[in-house]
Amino acid sequence: MSSPNLDVYMPIVILMAFGVVAVVGALLFGRLLRPSNPNTLKESPYECGEEPIGSAWSNFNVRFYVVSLIFIIFDVEGALMFPVAAVFKKFNEIGEGAVLLGSLLLFILVLVLGIIYCWRKGDLDWVKSFKLTDEQIKQLNGIEES
Repeated sequence: MSSPNLDVYMPIVILMAFGVVAVVGALLFGRLLRPSNPNTLKESPYECGEEPIGSAWSNFNVRFYVVSLIFIIFDVEGALMFPVAAVFKKFNEIGEGAVLLGSLLLFILVLVLGIIYCWRKGDLDWVKSFKLTDEQIKQLNGIEES
């Protein structure tokens, strides 16, 4: 049984060590270089001269996050088609172009089905409308008349 040659990992170890030294060195250099004179005004939450009113926490509509996640998912998956297009000619030359085309079309079909699912579910609507049943409408009318 032969021992593994660990010399091939030496450039990676050197690069990682250089990265750690660069980050720690930059932080230490910044700490030595910048002035440090804290006071009560600088330690306040806002330095604009206004006193903070209310809580710093605010609620965001979940739709913002849902739409952004859907965009990220389909944007990244769309970007994954470019490498396939780059090697399509080589696959076509060796006679495997149909397999690659079929795989790509299946991938696009999954993306289209995902968009249709999100659209039908209403996740792409910025303002979601709710359908009321007849009973709920009668209850609302009864409340309005009272």
